[in-house]
Amino acid sequence: MNGTIDIRELNEMIEKQSGFVTNLQTGMNQVIVGQKHLVESLLIGLLADGHVLLEGVPGLEKTLAIKTLASLVDGDFSRIQFTPDLLPADVIGTMVYSQKEETFKSNKGPVFANFVLADEINRAPAKVQSALLEAMQERQVTIGKETFQLPQPFLVLATQNPIEQEGTYPLPEAQVDRFMLKVIIGYPEISEEKKIIRQNITGEKITVKAILKPEEIIEARKVVRQVYIDEKIEQYIADIVFATRYPDKYNMREMKEFISFGASPRASINLALAARAYAFIKRRGYVIPEDVRAVAHDVLRHRIGLSYEAEANNMTPDEIVSKILNNVEVP
Repeated sequence: MNGTIDIRELNEMIEKQSGFVTNLQTGMNQVIVGQKHLVESLLIGLLADGHVLLEGVPGLEKTLAIKTLASLVDGDFSRIQFTPDLLPADVIGTMVYSQKEETFKSNKGPVFANFVLADEINRAPAKVQSALLEAMQERQVTIGKETFQLPQPFLVLATQNPIEQEGTYPLPEAQVDRFMLKVIIGYPEISEEKKIIRQNITGEKITVKAILKPEEIIEARKVVRQVYIDEKIEQYIADIVFATRYPDKYNMREMKEFISFGASPRASINLALAARAYAFIKRRGYVIPEDVRAVAHDVLRHRIGLSYEAEANNMTPDEIVSKILNNVEVP
């Protein structure tokens, strides 16, 4: 794949295949005001076959963004409102006794959809959160003795509220690591806020029509997998992830006391996959260092464990990622 002709051909193919990205972004922007990063992150998750965790205060259109994306892709959408009294069976389904047939039948839960919105995921206890683990990782669910494959594409989009601690259960590391991206959503700009007010006081509901079939997303993912990653970019990704584990080897000895554990190999995989999807969104057939840097914060922020020293110094994972990106040599 080193020949320039191959790259040119790949670029042309991706230019043709990625046309729907603009249509998806336009459709999202009709409903969602601003929040460009949120829209981009949802598309990366969709194209790279990864789950997305959205964190932000209430009222920032997180749920609306996910529902709009599901409408545009014409996929099955289900919403699970996580509460402290939720049971695993409420998520994945359960066995129900049929008196007529005198046998137990599998009753599938709301997880059997293309887009699953896990609303306020940190409100449910660990047993419910872990019920999602098999679904997210294996793309299958076991009810009783039967195992069912989940529909394709399958995307879990979870939201959590960072300001409320009462009645919440922090997500365990194993669960958080299953999310390809953790996206922090901020407040809109003042011009966007005015547009939001204008949109909502008119009382008009903006509805979007489906512009894609789920099968087309599966085909697009095959094209995304063909996006070329050079060996130097692979080395760059490995260096970034290794710097979270051994900061002293990258001239960041002072960072060592702030990191209790570094990113897992899943971070390296997801960094490469997300960078590929980002290049595809930008209509390019190859990954450049800027693609890696663009997705690095979202891929790494939930995979770095902070030490007590870091918390005492108000150090955030984002600051650590920024320091790493500034210190690791760019190819």
